[in-house]
Formats: sequence, structure tokens, C-alpha cells
Amino acid sequence: MDFICQRELNLTPRRRGFHIITQEVVRALPELTQCRVGLLHLQLLHTSASITLNESADPDVRGDMQAYFRRSVPDGAPYFNHVLEGDDDMSAHILSSLLGQTLTLQVQHGNLLLGTWQAIYLGEHRQGASGRTLMLLLEGVRG
Repeated sequence: MDFICQRELNLTPRRRGFHIITQEVVRALPELTQCRVGLLHLQLLHTSASITLNESADPDVRGDMQAYFRRSVPDGAPYFNHVLEGDDDMSAHILSSLLGQTLTLQVQHGNLLLGTWQAIYLGEHRQGASGRTLMLLLEGVRG
């Protein structure tokens, strides 16, 4: 690789649900435009939120995902032992593990190589979460 660039992206607090953050990631990495080919590694530094790729065109997808996961992993389930931080904490940890906290994306000609309808989602799984921190590591060849 010709260059490596690391950035910390502090995301503003968001309500519970799935939020498209693709443009925030791109704005945080002006070096992306110089990259002919490379990889962007993203790591969310939290255990109660997630990042994933999914549909960018229809906002109903984000709502449907939220509805599905709320039913699949309910807050305050009677079988959860970890309850000191609130009813939504253990469910948030499970969702974070199911969806993940890392992504690796290819870069081509200064752009993230995403499918036509793909976007980077932040999954916010807590009700009153503070801001989230996302680490970005760009490895690439200039040109």
C-alpha cells in the first residue's frame, strides 16, 4: 500500500433505530478522493450499537429492520441477567454481536465501492445513547 490514513469519527447521538451514515464517513476522509484502489476498515467502538450494509433507497427498510429486531431480541426479556444498565442494554449487546461492529469496504477511483442501493448503517440499539465513535482506517494506492 502507498499510504495509510486513520481517522476517528464522532457520530452525534441518534434515536434508536437504523441510520445511514455513508456521507459522514466519506466527509471524514478527504484522502479517499486520492485513492485509486484500496480498503477502508471501519470499527465501531461500542458494544450496544452496530454497523452494517443495507438498502439506501427506501427508508421503510430501516423501519422494517428495527421492527424485526425489536421482536426477535426484546428489551427486558425475563431470561436476561445483565439488567443493571436498563431494560434495553442486554438486547443492545445481543444485536451488536449479531450485526457486528466492523466493516471492510473496497475503494476504487476515489469512491467507496458500494452497490447501487447500498449504504452504511449505524444500528443504534439503546434508547438514550450518547454519541458513538467510529474508527476509520484507509489503506490505498494513490493515483
